[in-house]
Amino acid sequence: MTHVPQSPLKPSAPQGAAFAPDSLVLNRKLPLWYQVSQSLRASILGRTPDATLRLPTEEQLAAHYGVSVLTMRQALKELETEGLISRHRRRGTFIEPRARRVSPVRLLGSIDAIVAQQSGELTTVLDHGPFPVPGDVAEHFPGCAEVVGYRRLRCDEESGEPTNWARNWIHPEVAAGLDPADLDRWPMTKVLRDRVGVRIARITDTVEARLADPVTADLLRVPLLSPILYFTGVTYDESGRVVDVAQIRYRGDRFSFSVTVEAH
Repeated sequence: MTHVPQSPLKPSAPQGAAFAPDSLVLNRKLPLWYQVSQSLRASILGRTPDATLRLPTEEQLAAHYGVSVLTMRQALKELETEGLISRHRRRGTFIEPRARRVSPVRLLGSIDAIVAQQSGELTTVLDHGPFPVPGDVAEHFPGCAEVVGYRRLRCDEESGEPTNWARNWIHPEVAAGLDPADLDRWPMTKVLRDRVGVRIARITDTVEARLADPVTADLLRVPLLSPILYFTGVTYDESGRVVDVAQIRYRGDRFSFSVTVEAH
């Protein structure tokens, strides 16, 4: 992997403020134009509602990503073909206003609704066992040297096509009562509540846009760096202890999330 130094994008005054794409770590074994197009695509789809629609110039974008202008043009052509951007001579390149925005959302609902949402797919437990607490979930497991990890692949019942894969990090005291065979039949939330006997108080869910890493691309059979939905669910018991942190990668072309808010 090659770390590319990012230079600030500062368009000249007559052009006005330009959209600032995310940074990218380039893999020299893959086509550069493809990596750049997918990174810029994710930035466009994940932009904030108030983001400007003007893109920096080809030269500025090429410097930002550390690629040649020719490579940048090829990447922009791909996005233009998708209808995400439009290019105008002497005016510049602009994000199409109709290009779908994907923003992080937080979901609220009943435990039963979450169980129902997780059901209805074929599930295979790929592996499980004790692990040192990963850095990205360490805040949820204070005082624990290890957690028990479970990796599962979910597929569509009719086609057998992979739809998402999940990594659950379970508190070791809770995992002691968990039978991995149950996870072939039921969602983790149901197993924790109904089989292990955890009194679940709340679950905090977050969804955001990401790019498929090599493991995700392989398991879900999608192109490397293609857009995915990354879901994090943190489950708390009645004492306030975190019993499960779920990290789920969904195929971006198969899922959308909606939130219903009811007035009381």
